[in-house]
Amino acid sequence: MTDIIIAVLSTIGALAILFASIGILRMPDFYLRLSVTVKAATLGVGLLLLCAAIVFPDVSVTTKTIAIAFFLVLTAPVAAHMIGRVAYITGIKLWKGTITDELEGMYDEETHELKSNSDDSSSTDDTTKK
Repeated sequence: MTDIIIAVLSTIGALAILFASIGILRMPDFYLRLSVTVKAATLGVGLLLLCAAIVFPDVSVTTKTIAIAFFLVLTAPVAAHMIGRVAYITGIKLWKGTITDELEGMYDEETHELKSNSDDSSSTDDTTKK
């Protein structure tokens, strides 16, 4: 039974990593490539680490695989967000088929800050109260 679970989880993990690598080739722009790669690769590596924890029932191996998976799930999305934000700020172009750019006009090049829509509504609320 354990062999079947390991076979299924490792196959799904390997397929997720395969889909991530195919996504790098198939996606039209940097932002979509980054999104697909991080999500699929995190899932794939997490499943392979889970397989390693099942194969080696030693407490030290299981603890290490759980810690690695935890930090991977914790850090990969944050790193992808920061990479995507830097790419946007430095001017990496969006795909021509992109329908909306929610950050357009929100970046102040002098202060290097991103404004949110709530910043605009709070500033108008302050002026109407006066």
